[in-house]
Amino acid sequence: MTDRPPHDNAVPTSRRAARAAAQSPASSPGGAARPEQSPRTGEAPRPEHVPTSAAEHRGSVHATASRDRAQGEQPSYAQAPRAAAPAVGTLDALFTGEVSTHEVGAVPSRHDRDRKKSRIAKWVVLIVILAIIGGIGAGAAWVWSTYETQIRSVMGWEEPKDFEPGEATGEVLVTVVDGDTGSTISQTLFDQGVTKTPTAFYDHLIATAQNPTFQPGVYALQQRMTSEAALALILDPTSKRQNAAQLREGLTLDQTVEVLAQGTGMPAADFTAAVADPSAYGVAAASLEGWLFPATYQFDPGLSATDIVRTMVDRTIESLDAAGVPQERREEILTTASIIQREARLSDDFYKVSRVIANRLADGMPLQMDSTAQYGYNEMHDGTVSSSAEALEDDNPWNTYVRAGLPAGPIANPGDEAIDAAMHPADGPWLYFVTWNMDTGETIFSATYEEHQAGIEQWHAWCDANDNRGC
Repeated sequence: MTDRPPHDNAVPTSRRAARAAAQSPASSPGGAARPEQSPRTGEAPRPEHVPTSAAEHRGSVHATASRDRAQGEQPSYAQAPRAAAPAVGTLDALFTGEVSTHEVGAVPSRHDRDRKKSRIAKWVVLIVILAIIGGIGAGAAWVWSTYETQIRSVMGWEEPKDFEPGEATGEVLVTVVDGDTGSTISQTLFDQGVTKTPTAFYDHLIATAQNPTFQPGVYALQQRMTSEAALALILDPTSKRQNAAQLREGLTLDQTVEVLAQGTGMPAADFTAAVADPSAYGVAAASLEGWLFPATYQFDPGLSATDIVRTMVDRTIESLDAAGVPQERREEILTTASIIQREARLSDDFYKVSRVIANRLADGMPLQMDSTAQYGYNEMHDGTVSSSAEALEDDNPWNTYVRAGLPAGPIANPGDEAIDAAMHPADGPWLYFVTWNMDTGETIFSATYEEHQAGIEQWHAWCDANDNRGC
């Protein structure tokens, strides 16, 4: 690839501020509102410097202070105040119940009596709405992807939130960490394939008025369980695995130490001391961040903290060797892989995010990855993709909004797939990406700023239609 001249280092506005601007009356109708001046330089940010990740052009959505899902920390479902109420007669107003179907897309009066007697009217309204937003074919796909939950509710098509009894199969280990609540465990169970939806377990607790105390540890459950059955096993001491630890991809070194201590029953101070000297494990880096491989471990009794850490470092080296990483590039690839692990949600996207990183580095563009800003500022989120203005502007060695190139080192523990993706990026021209659906992780990759803006608008629409969940 031919390098373009490096761009200036103007720092874009925070994603929260940008999203607030996008929801304000002053926002331009054709795209996300952008400030006239860069908050750091006073110059208008160039299009190439818009953020690449799932939440570039952020809104002022402050979720409650739990931890980032990709690092084992899940969102509280009590989100910040929503954007201004939809205007009467709009699509959002129909779904929120502020107007009736008679007020949106009205049809000739001879059909009124039929609408009151039959659900055929709902099909008529849906067809009219799709026609208004730009054609039945394209409109149907857009409306369904953005408003599926609301459409199911209006049409009475809601799917069950929970699996049926008798569907449970196999075995899966689920880790409960200190400080986990019903809402965070609910998300973990869904991520592990135990429950059908992210809120099923939490909704069961609310519906049955239960507020149990959850004990940290690794629990043996099954996939496709009912929430009731999952709760019973988590509260059953006999289902807790002893001397075991389940480390999810994307955990930081500090979080890994905490999980190891809880899973093995050993003092956290023992593991803190064991990770203090990377050279003891043959690692030529300043920290073991990124070197403790994420997996489920069952440790033999009598192992020391140092023995356990060595097992995990050796597993990371196995993954690096399998991906064909030269020894002198191990820290570089782990750094790239850790960003991929934090930014990508779907397997195929790992290799595309890797290409975005490679293209930006080759093009002289700043990476501007929010995960690096959050790590460097010690700002871990509650499952949203939000970054504060302070995190984006803080001048630390990991913040790729203010520093050129890769951050000073890894920001989390990457798994096999992220390591392989870092070494073997997909072919493509992409410079931007935005995860527009916070539930499914669907992501749009773009080669131009204009294409990226269209993806940002799709993300805004999803957030507005879903109570800013994860946004």
